[in-house]
Formats: sequence, structure tokens, C-alpha cells
Amino acid sequence: MTLKTDEFYSKADQLIAAGRFIDSKGWVPATSGNFSARLSDGNIAITVSGRHKGHLQRDDIMLIDANGDSLDGKKPSAETLLHTSIYRRYPEVQSVLHPHSMNATLAARLFKHAIVLENYELLKALPGIETHETRIEIPIFDNDQNIPRLAAVVENYLDQHGDIHAYIIANHGFYTWGASVNDTLRHLEALEFLFDCEIRLHGMKSQ
Repeated sequence: MTLKTDEFYSKADQLIAAGRFIDSKGWVPATSGNFSARLSDGNIAITVSGRHKGHLQRDDIMLIDANGDSLDGKKPSAETLLHTSIYRRYPEVQSVLHPHSMNATLAARLFKHAIVLENYELLKALPGIETHETRIEIPIFDNDQNIPRLAAVVENYLDQHGDIHAYIIANHGFYTWGASVNDTLRHLEALEFLFDCEIRLHGMKSQ
């Protein structure tokens, strides 16, 4: 069994704090969502399956390898492969956060294939964006209980369209990532705000 290091516990504590913040916003109801952080040796700290993200303890964070296999005998989320595929594609990414928020769920029902975010000052919270005069698309993928197949769909999209900042799984939630847990949390909070703006704007246009 792999020995957990001080680095593991530091990352675990960061994920616990992120979970409490995200839960306080109502973005991970019941036991939904999953969070992870990469360690310097390539292994990954990730939330154990079925745990409430607002009440995480260190025992609720487990250790997996880069392929998603458990290193401590605990059971990771069924969606672990979606985390590992992001880490594999983006060497600079050190954290992945996946909430099940109402805004992401509604956005998928309203916008179908992608949600377009354009000319928002808050886009500058995302990496590489330095002006509000920016247009990005957050793709929306159909939900699928077959996670390897869903991961392949996401990979294929990225191969064809290039880098993105996040993606939504329809009627489910969304994934975003960053160079640290705190950076990823900033991206998550900014995207939540922008999803809310677009949903409200859509409602006004529909009246």
C-alpha cells in the first residue's frame, strides 16, 4: 500500500476547504460532485465515492495512480477517468473540480450543444484571457453512464476543437481545472456566475 505523504494531506486539506465553499453555494447537493488534485509524483488525491462534499474529512480523500487505480483500497468516483484524462492531456493542470450545480444543469437544457460566453469582464478570471473582448464556448456533452465512452467523446472533441476551459455534462454538472486547487476554484466560481447571467438573459429574451 502506498504511503500517503505530507503533500497528499496538504492537497487533501485544500480539497476539503474547496468542498465546504462549493457546498455553501449549493453547487454539490447530496453526495454529488467529485474533486481531485495531482501530486508531484503523478499520483492523484481524489474524493472517495459517495461522500458529501460539504462535510469532507481527510479519510474522505483517497489516493489513485495516473490511470485511476486505487492505491489505498478505497473506492474512487465512477467518473475518475474524466479526471485522469484531463491530467493526461494538460501537464500543467494540478486540480480538477466537478460540481453538480443548478446553473450547469439548466444551461444544458437551454443551450443544447454549447454555452457561449462573450464580452464579460469576468472572463479574465480564466487563464490566458486578458480582455473582456473575448468569446469562448463551453461544450455540452450528453450524459453517459459508460465513463470510458464519455471520456473518449470529450477527448475527441478536444482533438478536433483545441483547448477549452471547462465542459458541461447534460443534466449532470460541469468540469473545470487549473494550476492549483485555488485557481480551479476561481474558474468554477466565475463560470457559475457567467452561466447564471446567460440563463437569466435567455429568460429575458424569451419573454
